[in-house]
Amino acid sequence: MDSLLVKFLCDSANSHDLDSLNEWIQDQKHDSTFKQYVKTYYAITVSMNELDKKEIKQQLFKEIRKDKNVFYQKRMGTFFRYAALIVILFGVGFMFRNQFFPETESVNPTIVPRTDQITLQLDNGEVKVLNTDTNGSIQSANGNLVGIQKGNTIKYENAKQETIIYNTLKVPNAKRFNLVLSDGTKVHLNSGSSLRYPVSFLPGQKREVFLEGEAFLEVAHDKEHPFVVNAHDLNVEVLGTRFNLSDYGENSDTEVVLVDGLVSLEPLNNFDENSKVLLEPGYMGSFNRSNKNISKSKVNTSLYTSWVEGRIVIRNEPFENILIKLQRYYNVTIINNNESLAKERFNATIETEKETIEQVLNYFKQVYRIDYEVVENKVVIN
Repeated sequence: MDSLLVKFLCDSANSHDLDSLNEWIQDQKHDSTFKQYVKTYYAITVSMNELDKKEIKQQLFKEIRKDKNVFYQKRMGTFFRYAALIVILFGVGFMFRNQFFPETESVNPTIVPRTDQITLQLDNGEVKVLNTDTNGSIQSANGNLVGIQKGNTIKYENAKQETIIYNTLKVPNAKRFNLVLSDGTKVHLNSGSSLRYPVSFLPGQKREVFLEGEAFLEVAHDKEHPFVVNAHDLNVEVLGTRFNLSDYGENSDTEVVLVDGLVSLEPLNNFDENSKVLLEPGYMGSFNRSNKNISKSKVNTSLYTSWVEGRIVIRNEPFENILIKLQRYYNVTIINNNESLAKERFNATIETEKETIEQVLNYFKQVYRIDYEVVENKVVIN
């Protein structure tokens, strides 16, 4: 079994090996063997914080089973490691710090993420700072109550309006926020995103909102009033469905991932009926903002929606893309001086609400030998 564990971590285990390891790791009598093996294998490479062995074992078991289902996955070069390895190493490293190593000071200064505020701009231009630890009321310019804030969620009441009145919610990096619109549609806004939306939708008109950044939407069904998300030059129209829309400015594509229901994608200012693309559940539509073309492909939707639960799931992504995500989710500045590393591809699963940016960077340093330092609160990769 020691040999199988080595083969698993080195990406050389076959389907039969994974079956055997899957069965072995469930047996409680192997706890001591597992602990001793892990201690020996990682003692010279890992030192982070605290996590118990039970959680490590559960994570390893989960990754073995997951990898059994995607055994066809190919290697992706020198820096590509097993998809499960980051989850295992985080857990193992947390356990070792208190159990096997004395407390030591970090060689790098502490990284202090910037703290920006969530803001709500009302219809009269007034900007309110939202504190997720408090509750309060949301009023229109004329003083009418239109919504209630409870923690990290604002729920709008179905107040009757004669004209469209807009609010704009802006969520900075490292934070997330939720909305329940007046029709019952639920919107989860990701870090670095903003949504402009009506306080109340008018009868006989489309329900239209304007997104910059990323959001996961659970649209309330209303056959008479289609729901439209405007993302730069793309309209996404639905009747009632759940989907993820990513429209960050630094990306060349606007991506729509459909979990269930049916949506249509249509470039703005394009009167060709053939330009519409219909998406089915399990598919992603990619709109190239330069050439205005739309393509679609079959995807694992959970990879694109995991952020709603506080996870970054990275599969076969270039390092430069990973750094963009880390900057957004942790609100830090990262400068990469290693150009050859930018295109290398990695797999990772990062619990953004549990792991600090320092723990993530230490993982890359320990396992992939990626050197970094903190200079004036900026992360510099050498």
